[in-house]
Order: sequence, then C-alpha cells, then structure tokens
Amino acid sequence: MVKVPSESQRLFERARKVLPGGVNSPVRAFRAVGGNPRFMFSASGAHLTDVDGNTYIDYIGSWGPMILGHTHHEVTEAIIRAAERGTSYGAPSKNEVELAELIVERVPACEMVRFVNSGTEATMSAIRLARAATGRDLIVKFAGGYHGHADSFLIQAGSGVATFGTPDSPGVTVGTAKDTRVIEYNDINAVTELFESEGDLIAGLIVEGVPGNIGVVPHESGFLEFLRQICLKYGTLLIFDEVMSGFRVHEAGAQGLYGIAPDLSTFGKIIGGGLPVGAYCGRRDLMEMIAPNGPVYQAGTLSGNPLAMAAGLTTLRLLNEEAYAKLDISGAAIQQGIEQIALNINMSLTVQRVGSMLTLFFTDQSVKNYSDAKACDHARFAAFFQGMLNDGIHLPPSGFEAWFVSIAHSPSDIELTLAAVERQLKQLS
Repeated sequence: MVKVPSESQRLFERARKVLPGGVNSPVRAFRAVGGNPRFMFSASGAHLTDVDGNTYIDYIGSWGPMILGHTHHEVTEAIIRAAERGTSYGAPSKNEVELAELIVERVPACEMVRFVNSGTEATMSAIRLARAATGRDLIVKFAGGYHGHADSFLIQAGSGVATFGTPDSPGVTVGTAKDTRVIEYNDINAVTELFESEGDLIAGLIVEGVPGNIGVVPHESGFLEFLRQICLKYGTLLIFDEVMSGFRVHEAGAQGLYGIAPDLSTFGKIIGGGLPVGAYCGRRDLMEMIAPNGPVYQAGTLSGNPLAMAAGLTTLRLLNEEAYAKLDISGAAIQQGIEQIALNINMSLTVQRVGSMLTLFFTDQSVKNYSDAKACDHARFAAFFQGMLNDGIHLPPSGFEAWFVSIAHSPSDIELTLAAVERQLKQLS
C-alpha cells in the first residue's frame, strides 16, 4: 500500500492555479477515474517514483515511447552526448539522415520521411498531403480513433452508418467538420456504403495500425486488407496512424505485422526514444510533393531536433527480433494471468492484446469498436484503477487506453502485478 500522496496533492493545488485543470494533457487529470494525479519525481526501468517517495510498476511508459524502459542507459548516454554538442541547430544534422534511413530500411511502404515535433503534426500533415495529392476534400476516420487534436480529427460520429461529422470540441468549425466522415471500426458494410456514396470525394482514410485509444481493439480478419483494396478502387490514400503501434508491435509497425502497405504512415513516440517527435512518410511520389521539393507547405523550427534524433536512433537500433519476442512473452504472461484469475473467481472480463499492448475491459463480450468499448463497465474500471494505484501499479487512468509493456518489465514485476490484480478483482467480485 502506497503512502498518502500529500506532496502530490500540494503540487496539484498549485498547478491548478497556473495550468488548465492542473495538467498539460487532459487524461493526466484522472477525471475518468476520480481522485488526483500523482506527480512523478523519477523513473528507472519499469518503475516510477512519485514526489511522496512511492514507487510504482509502470504500464503507461509515457503513453508508449518507453519500450526499453525508463532511463535506459544507452538512450540516456546518447541524449547527453547530443546535448553536449548542442540542443538545436536550426540546420540539418547527421542523426536526422540516419534515423530516416533506418525507418526506410525497416518499413517498406516508407520511401521518404519528414520529421515533425508531435504525432498531431504528423497526422495533420499527412491529411494535408492526401488532399493535395488527390484534389479532394473529404477524410474518413473511425469512431473513437484518436489521431491528435487537429481540428479535422476532433469529430464525433452522428446517427446512421456515416453522417456529416459534428464538432466534438468548441473551436472546431462546422465547416471543418463537414469534411470528415466517421464510421465504426471493423464494419466492412459501413465502409462499403460510404465509399459507394462518396468514394470519388474521399482524399484519405486514416486508421490506427492497432486501435489503442478505445482500448486495444484488434482488427477482425480481412478488415485491413479490405481497407487497402477499397482505397485502391476509389483512388483514396490509405493512411496508417502508427504513432502508437509503430515499432511497438513489430520492427516495421502494424503494417509489417499484418503485411499491409499504406500510402502514407505517421509515427511518433518510440522513434523519439521518449523525447517529443513525430514523422510522416510514404511513397516517394507523394512525399516529393512536400516543400521545398513540391507545393505542399509544412515546416517546424525544432523538427529533427538533435536530442530526439539521437534518442530515437539508439532506441530503434536496440529493438531487434529478440526484443520483440521478449515483449510478446511478457504481454502474453499478463494477459493469460489476468484471464486465469478472472476464471478462478468467476468474474466476467475481457483482455485484448496485440504484442506488448493490452487492455482489460470489464465486459463479457469481445470489444470490436467504440460502441462496444463505451458499453463496458467503466465505473468498475475506475474502482479497479484506484485499487491498483494504491497497490503500487501505475495504469492508464481510463478504460479506453492501452497498457504498455516494456522490455524492462521483469518476471518479478509481472508476478507482483498479477498479485495486485487478483486482490483488486476479488474485492470487486
């Protein structure tokens, strides 16, 4: 049992006076699960230590980037060496070229890369490029799919199979919303009906390589292959958002795992080794349309930042076949352990996993889309979350998020995690 987070509480009270909600990313505010966030002081391996001295086994991993674990010595040393040479040049550097070459080497569908500073910048830029390349305005996304906070993506689904989108946030104009279509994930019929109606107007279809922002939702058999084919049929660009899944589930991302070649891809998180970064990439003919070679403008003062490039390059070089095998084994051990505990205590729940990404849903059904995810018992998840946090296990504070396993999670960490899961599920049963 962790100590009362008194210093975290004091910091949160100070933060609310100068930061909206006391945080710089909304999910950190714990609104979905109640209570107040813990303020962290340090991290190492699979563990976090908060300002009150409590240590947690961490399954957020900075929302995915820390696949090697926190403060991995080789990554840290690479950042220090880069910082000693300068934190930003406003000019190209060698590591930008080497990291781009490594991405191109590992991801066959990526022939050229443009680095940016965040996943939001990457997806926003990919959509702009898709519209320029096709001369069309409409984009398609899936309900619950998160692609950053650019206006075009903050759109919710209306009634029916596919409707004109409505803004999901004040400040997003109706004019922007009308160019976005939203349909349910894993619904081939909905995709078919939309394209039969408006296919000649659709510039791009964007989909998460592994949906993780409604919880981990694997695609049903043939779904991604169908998206590839229907986009080819209608001249629509298929965009894989691999900000989360890129280099997490396979050395070539989800597209490598599933053998699908999108037209454009977006990356982030792992390619920066824990530092702010994003990238979009794709076919050479498309990427050559980006300034300065082509007319599609996009720029960024800190794009290709030397610290992020050094951290990302070091991280990717360490992610070999052995590393991915270990991640899969650890992810499977957690999934199977939770499922066995639930079976032993006769509790209905569902654990869905792709490699080292997983989510525990409080439901007795498989979760195939956003509607299924919303129907889960999120009040029960909130109680489970608080119990796990007080037991020293740091989970994402939402039932709509993925848990991330790192190479640093040891068998002992997993054993302690499963013991905590058993205690908390028994209390909820």
